[in-house]
Amino acid sequence: MSKDKKHSLWRLWAKSLGRKAGKNDREADYVAVVRSFIFITYFITNCFIVAGVIRHWNDEQPIYIHIDGVNQTPNLNI
Repeated sequence: MSKDKKHSLWRLWAKSLGRKAGKNDREADYVAVVRSFIFITYFITNCFIVAGVIRHWNDEQPIYIHIDGVNQTPNLNI
C-alpha cells in the first residue's frame, strides 16, 4: 500500500470519528487515536455482550420445586 493511500485512509477514518479537534494536524491525529481507542473498546465490549446473548439464547433450565420431600417439575407449557 502506498504512503499516499495510507495517508488518505487515515484521514478518512479520522474524519469519520467526528469533527477535527486540535490546533494542528499532529494534535488532531492524537485526538483521532484516542477516539479510535474508545471506539474499539466499545466495539469489543458489544461483541462480547452479543456473543453471550447468542450463547445463552433459548437456554431452558428445568425448574424443580421441593415440597415435603417430593421433587416435582412444574408444567410450564403456557
